[in-house]
Amino acid sequence: MKAVRFHSYGGPEVLKIEEIDVPEPGPGQVRIAVRAAGVNPIDWKLRAGYMREMMPIPLPAGSGFDAAGVIDAVGDGVSGVSVGDAVFGKGHHTMAEYAILQEWALKPDGLSFEEAAGFAVAVETAARIIDQVGVKRGETLLVSGAAGGVGSAVIQLARAAGIRTIGTASEPKHAYLRSLGAIPTTYGPGLAGRVAALAPEGVQAALDIAGSGIIQELVAITGGDPSRVLSITDPTAPQHGVKTSFEPKDSTQALAGAAALFTAGSFTLPVERVFPLDRIAAAHELSAQGHVTGRLVITID
Repeated sequence: MKAVRFHSYGGPEVLKIEEIDVPEPGPGQVRIAVRAAGVNPIDWKLRAGYMREMMPIPLPAGSGFDAAGVIDAVGDGVSGVSVGDAVFGKGHHTMAEYAILQEWALKPDGLSFEEAAGFAVAVETAARIIDQVGVKRGETLLVSGAAGGVGSAVIQLARAAGIRTIGTASEPKHAYLRSLGAIPTTYGPGLAGRVAALAPEGVQAALDIAGSGIIQELVAITGGDPSRVLSITDPTAPQHGVKTSFEPKDSTQALAGAAALFTAGSFTLPVERVFPLDRIAAAHELSAQGHVTGRLVITID
């Protein structure tokens, strides 16, 4: 099969499409014929070597963690799905014609493979950090960097849980944030004042998704309590008493929940751009620029 691989850390040019053996599913796994795979910031960060201390990987390595496709083989102990079912989920090295998924959910009929491909990492991350920051129904959550895939998922999962969100993004993206259910505001100097005007009763928790060096400001906005702030991008956050979250958790329940919300018309992760497999380097470059609204997706012919 064709698969994206890289043999050394570096820029997008190290990504190559190579012929490798088709993987076999182990116990509790399924193999899919990949129709589409999502591009996430972790993909280019791993490729560039930025995560080598935190997440060392053996080289050569594949790329990609989420995908959507049709099951063509199941491992021992798998129940509830069978060959021919359309699913989306999380795995490893999903930028390939075939991929192994460890966690998955059935794809709703109305959900395209392209949009479903971008669900898994964003939904798992969003569900995890909402839980870990401890925000509850009726409270207000500030999301710094809200227009990307994870931020979009956070807004919608929070809304479903009865949590009010304020999201930062550039002004052209404010209509998009409103469409998801967030109150938008711009980032940059004066954020605390803008947030205070939007939430005079206060903000109970904040998530740093953009990694724009505003940890101390987020702590101040949440009343000076660093335990109410969490970052998924700033490794220096613990220096300010702020939690970080980099380790994924089992996403099976979260994926099924997102599928149900989609069916109910309450969840979407729009795709900004679709690339063919041989344009994976361009997709990495665009993701690294940090201005994506929604998701970037690779399609597999």
